[in-house]
Amino acid sequence: MAGRRGWGGDPPSSDEEATRRIVAAAVELIGRTGTEISIADVAESLGVIRQTVYRYFPSSDALMQAAAYAAVDGFLDQLAEHVSGNTDPADAMTEAVLFTLTQVRRIPHLGLMLSSTYSNAHPEEVASERAHLFGMAMLDRFDVDWRGHGFDDRAQHELVEYTLRTMQSFFISPGTRTEAEQRHYLRRWLGAAIRAQAATVPSGGAT
Repeated sequence: MAGRRGWGGDPPSSDEEATRRIVAAAVELIGRTGTEISIADVAESLGVIRQTVYRYFPSSDALMQAAAYAAVDGFLDQLAEHVSGNTDPADAMTEAVLFTLTQVRRIPHLGLMLSSTYSNAHPEEVASERAHLFGMAMLDRFDVDWRGHGFDDRAQHELVEYTLRTMQSFFISPGTRTEAEQRHYLRRWLGAAIRAQAATVPSGGAT
């Protein structure tokens, strides 16, 4: 661990605490600046040398990803409240995508998850395991009976991937549609895909 001149004079007692404090510092910096941050930025804010941060995160990208995921829990709560009571899968997902695209420009951490800079550096990340976990957490907070509408585990993961890719494309190139036009567009095309899956469920319910 770093000496007492670092860490504000209160060095962490374990690697787990050090990791949490590094991520917390990164979250705070991103929220304050609204931009990507570096290992050097976080090290300076903690009063430690860069090598200390590198001990826990091999790159700025790894730290950025950890900070982004740590910061979206509050957003997921807001999203769940926004779609609360909506049990129709197509409508719920349409409203969720619209809400995310609205909030993504107000919440730097969320925006960085879908930014062109980050995705160009790591084009596979939108379909990564951690991205899927974020998306599945989003589905879990809806008042939708996904299995009852024909979405088994595989279908839910595919829906998450498709939705993440859709949101990323709109974030990178938002276009000129109004919110009402965007809602109509998403309900027509994203909603149609969801309804098509739901239509495969027998009348007696999911098997």
